[in-house]
Amino acid sequence: MSKLKGVVSHHEREIAELSADRELAVEYLKAAMESLDNPDDRAAGLLALRTVAEAYGAGLR
Repeated sequence: MSKLKGVVSHHEREIAELSADRELAVEYLKAAMESLDNPDDRAAGLLALRTVAEAYGAGLR
């Protein structure tokens, strides 16, 4: 959580948007799955999977 009043981190905003819009989350997951096939992009895909899991209550930390 941000120490500045009224400021939200990019990660927190992303989680809020994904949890509020299921269609966006599905498209985000599709892109993440495609990223997993590319060794140079795999880390981004894994991070995207984690973000969606957090948005839907997996409680990863």
